[in-house]
Amino acid sequence: MNPHIAHHYLLSGHVQGVGFRPYVYRLAKQHGLVGWVKNLTGQVDIRVQGHPTQVLAFATDLLKQAPPLANPKIVSEHDCPVAENLTTFEILASGTDSLSQVHVPPDYFTCDDCLNELHTPTDRRYRYPFINCTQCGPRYTLIVQLPYDRPHTSMAAFPLCPACLAEYENPANRRFHAQPLACPECGPQLSFRPSPPAPLPRGEGRKAESMVFSPRPEGEGQGVRVAIEAFQACVQALRNGEIVAVKGIGGYHLCCLARHDEAVLRLREKKPRPAKPLAVLFPWQGAEGLDAVNSQVELDPLTVAKLRDPSRPIVLMRKRQDCSLSPHLAPGVAELGVMLPYSPLHHLLLEEVGEALVATSANVSGEPVLTDNEEVERRLPQVAEAFLHHNRPIVRPADDSVWKLIAGKLRPVRLGRGYAPLELTLPTAVPQPLLAVGGHLKNTIALAWENRVVISPHIGDLDSARSLDVFGQVVTDLQKLYHVQAHTLVCDAHPQYASTRWAKRSGLPLLSVFHHHAHASALVGEFFDSDAQGKFALTPGPSPPGRGAGGEGSPWLIFTWDGVGLGPDGTLWGGEALYGFPGQWQRVASFRPFYLPGGDKAGREPWRSAVALCWETQTLWATLPIDTTLLYQVWQRRVNCPQTTAVGRLFDAAAALTGVLHTTSFEGQGPMWLEAICNESTEWIALPIEKDASGKWQTDWGPLVSYLLNETFPVEQRATVFHNSLAQALLAQIRQVSSEYPIGQIGLSGGVFQNCRLTETVVQLLREVGMKVYLAEQVPGNDAGISFGQIVEVLGRF
Repeated sequence: MNPHIAHHYLLSGHVQGVGFRPYVYRLAKQHGLVGWVKNLTGQVDIRVQGHPTQVLAFATDLLKQAPPLANPKIVSEHDCPVAENLTTFEILASGTDSLSQVHVPPDYFTCDDCLNELHTPTDRRYRYPFINCTQCGPRYTLIVQLPYDRPHTSMAAFPLCPACLAEYENPANRRFHAQPLACPECGPQLSFRPSPPAPLPRGEGRKAESMVFSPRPEGEGQGVRVAIEAFQACVQALRNGEIVAVKGIGGYHLCCLARHDEAVLRLREKKPRPAKPLAVLFPWQGAEGLDAVNSQVELDPLTVAKLRDPSRPIVLMRKRQDCSLSPHLAPGVAELGVMLPYSPLHHLLLEEVGEALVATSANVSGEPVLTDNEEVERRLPQVAEAFLHHNRPIVRPADDSVWKLIAGKLRPVRLGRGYAPLELTLPTAVPQPLLAVGGHLKNTIALAWENRVVISPHIGDLDSARSLDVFGQVVTDLQKLYHVQAHTLVCDAHPQYASTRWAKRSGLPLLSVFHHHAHASALVGEFFDSDAQGKFALTPGPSPPGRGAGGEGSPWLIFTWDGVGLGPDGTLWGGEALYGFPGQWQRVASFRPFYLPGGDKAGREPWRSAVALCWETQTLWATLPIDTTLLYQVWQRRVNCPQTTAVGRLFDAAAALTGVLHTTSFEGQGPMWLEAICNESTEWIALPIEKDASGKWQTDWGPLVSYLLNETFPVEQRATVFHNSLAQALLAQIRQVSSEYPIGQIGLSGGVFQNCRLTETVVQLLREVGMKVYLAEQVPGNDAGISFGQIVEVLGRF
């Protein structure tokens, strides 16, 4: 009698592109088992056979010892008949079953093993800028289609040399089926060229012709070096203070010395990007890689952990008082966008240059990052003064992710490389595949089918032809990659959003969602706990007895504060308290409305919001720097003066009334600069609250106007009182609403709550009265989360 047993596993989750099959192979060999493992499209199929004790030990270790980048989940497991013909354990060729179970891996950093080889002179990949293995390197940006095999990636054009092929085919090697696998003999190459047509004045050591990476100099043996002309020319250009467009994993960065005032100012002038903060890429120095970072910004355990995470995002960190980098990197704000190297090329460049570099997206401001060698030269010749290219195609763009510490947790501001596409589980299955096309600014899209939803990387503002082209590409790509075709589109209710117009032209059935309903639903959708069987249900559960009581399953009260978005009443919302559940929101509190002169222009001209508040309250703004005689007449007739309740516009007004700034060069600049000057005062002004004619609670911002204009108080004090007063106003709204309705959970959603000072004051006030508040932790709370919210909102209607 055969004492052996056989067991079958089907695993899903993040199990492709992370070295999972070689891991299973080694684990099975370790436990003396026979059988096989193979990729399906999005899943891994495993059969093991052996002594019961060994099979049990394998089962115990399978998830516990999984590769660090993997996130496996057992879909099914069962005993199966013993196969007498199995004599070894094999990795079989990929299959294409279960197409809808695809999981697309994001791009990863360079692992420690590869870094060690990168710096080992005797290694054949010594200083090779495209070194990678199954535990690191590009994924999402080079996959053409799934299953994730080399012929389905942009590496198909690079046939493997014999040495790489031997690694690729050896299950015991960590490069077994590493699809981006390459070496200097067979892989991608660097090239360098100055910006045409004329060389720049600081071009010492630079050649006018294109310089191509020569893989291995004669006589070098196994010592492969990358100190070649193209690489060294780039290093020299950076040291000379030039702006170099450097091709990376998901697109190009515009790089220059972060301490070099003239270079930073020149970059700002050329892009143009007058004031928006620039991210800084620091060299990996010291045992933990943080020595250079520590010399310029304040370290915190949470931000450090995120900074060193395999996703390697940009993390916003507070500048040190003795920061020696250019003050023009992030004018007017206390934080700096910090990033550690995540590609081998980054490591090599930073080591050679020896100091921090600006690394901002190479694009026309607001557009997706550029990815193509010829296009970047064609579109940015007046910005970049040199180009460091490589010839590995980038299939789709992926900007760097951005995270910020708010109220004790790291929260996403932008999802991109390393995090997206982001997959979440829906509380219930959608009846048919849905594609949500998001908003107009900070656009993302979301694809939902069964109980899965996938959110795209950041696309950007849809104001240009290229942004719309990339938007269309991502729409097509996401459906192709996941083998899901959307039957219905979901869009914002605003008819002028580019995403809405695109959806209407598609010819597919269309559902519309109001902007702030999507903000509220995004928060609810994120905190659904599938393991708890609907911890925060999308549909009403039994409410606890007593007015004002609440608990899990009771309705949400979510404050959706942002710039502006179209509301159901045709006005521009942005300061709303929404009560209920996805698909059934009720507006229960808001702010005193005002008419916004110039409409959309107010987003870049805060003085317009400020003067509107003055006119509404009949307050004289004696130092108003602009002649508004004609505008006032237009405002009185309500011509191009939409009505709004947006808190974001109140922040703009406060920035102008205090004299912080009257016009801006990027969205949110006024509120950011206003926040940066706040002090530690707890003083606040009580704002009147009463019910309006429709029965909702309305807070009157009127008492703030004269105070903000009162120059007998320091500007820092006025900024602080403004923040504190709005936080107290939110608490007052909660008290009024909870006297009438049972509240289960309180949430904060919308771009205004990326203001640390406001949000942390609100959280502290609520904590003092025994209330817990929820903020986004996986999906950005700004408009980048709108697409996800649109899916959840529609799901609540079914």
